[in-house]
Amino acid sequence: MFLRSGQRAREQMIRLFFFVAAATSIITLSLIMLYLLLEGLPLFKTVSVLDFILGNDWYPTYDPPSFGIFPLLVASFAVTVLSSLIAVPLGVMSAVYLAEIASPRVRGIFKPLIELLAALPSVVIGFFGLVVVAPFLQDTFDMPTGLNLFTASLMLAFMSVPTICTISEDAVYSVPKDLKSASLALGATRWETMWRVTLPASLSGISTAVILGMSRSIGETMVTLMVAGGAAMLPLSLFDPVRPMPASIAAEMAETPFRSEHYFALFAIGIALFLFTLMFNLLADHIAHKHRQTGAATL
Repeated sequence: MFLRSGQRAREQMIRLFFFVAAATSIITLSLIMLYLLLEGLPLFKTVSVLDFILGNDWYPTYDPPSFGIFPLLVASFAVTVLSSLIAVPLGVMSAVYLAEIASPRVRGIFKPLIELLAALPSVVIGFFGLVVVAPFLQDTFDMPTGLNLFTASLMLAFMSVPTICTISEDAVYSVPKDLKSASLALGATRWETMWRVTLPASLSGISTAVILGMSRSIGETMVTLMVAGGAAMLPLSLFDPVRPMPASIAAEMAETPFRSEHYFALFAIGIALFLFTLMFNLLADHIAHKHRQTGAATL
């Protein structure tokens, strides 16, 4: 009886600990959202929401100022989509190779290296893109500037690949061997087992990896600030300079008068970025849930 009481007490303490941790996270996030709203909403006393979202001109220091963030929204969406188109196939295919094809020795060498790449600070990746990648692309393709949408997307993809590869590799590697053995015993080839059994069984983990990789691209600041070009205009090609929303906040906040219209506009960009990220995560979660159902049905 005494042992059971002690066990219940420990379980209650553990349950209380996790409850406090979860409540702390929720309260912290709620306070951040509240502060963001309090500092961003005053802008809409003088600027309409439609003019703010759909306006093509971002000139906050003009007289009168213009606070249209549509080019910033398009830039954020463009770099996220383009970087994902590069990073997702590379990350997932690398994960499949390491988990299903590579020898244990090769896996033991490359997996730690990929995890090490995932730990690189974004400022280092941005500096590499600024000093090496941008001049190389500018000289190779004879572009007016190497700091543009394509370079930013390329560096964001370079940041996302290690995250996608690491988590996807763990998901693929953790598929029970009994499933693979059963498929091979029924006459399926190794490749058919990989595409018809292993990947559907690991779609949930792969979807999570893709979500995390794309989320990193959406909110990345230093890379886009250093290599995107910093031009708040609508891109007409992949090689035009752009300015995503995080880069605008980072570039202008330090020189903005406190509680000025410009100050409120930057916090309003933060609100738009938060809503943009929220919608993306909801969409990605829906897709991941759909893939989990598809994988279960396939199995």
